[in-house]
Amino acid sequence: MKQDRNNTLFLVEVAVFSALAFLFDFISGLLSLKIWPQGGSISFAMVPIFLMAFRWGIKGGVLSGFLLGLLQFILGFSQIYSPLQGIIDYGIAFSVLGLAGIFAVQVKNALVDHKKGKWMTYAVIGVFIGSILRYFCHVTAGIVFFGEYAPAGQPVAIYSLIYNGTYMLPSFIVSAIIVILVIGATPKKMIRGQ
Repeated sequence: MKQDRNNTLFLVEVAVFSALAFLFDFISGLLSLKIWPQGGSISFAMVPIFLMAFRWGIKGGVLSGFLLGLLQFILGFSQIYSPLQGIIDYGIAFSVLGLAGIFAVQVKNALVDHKKGKWMTYAVIGVFIGSILRYFCHVTAGIVFFGEYAPAGQPVAIYSLIYNGTYMLPSFIVSAIIVILVIGATPKKMIRGQ
């Protein structure tokens, strides 16, 4: 009975947090004023994915991230120019955010032990790992599929690193701050998962 309740809670939270991530991404896309013509925006859509990763571990984070990418595709808010590019930029890029969950146990244990500096460190490292993996997915897609947009004489790899860095670095910083604030405000909610 308890296992069924946990499974139901897990599925409900994955659905709700994925939808919340999509809503955040949609709002940030509207506010970005199309600064990035080939896609991208400074967004806090990664926050719900990271929270799921810290609450439920890798499976919760990866599934929530995958559903975010799928929602963007299904609802038509993605910029897909080829199937492989779509898989890299949406399927893989958002799924790897959930790998922040490799630190879920450490975050929870530090919360239980009331070691604020420790859980904050693990949370920021997890957010960084998820963000850098997403960044590399976008950089790879940029090199392979968007090289034609590089200014004349600039190497495509440098263009992709800079282009994707202009929104991923601020998104990482914003996400890390918000994740720390949310976990700090509701530490018992993080411990309950799994």
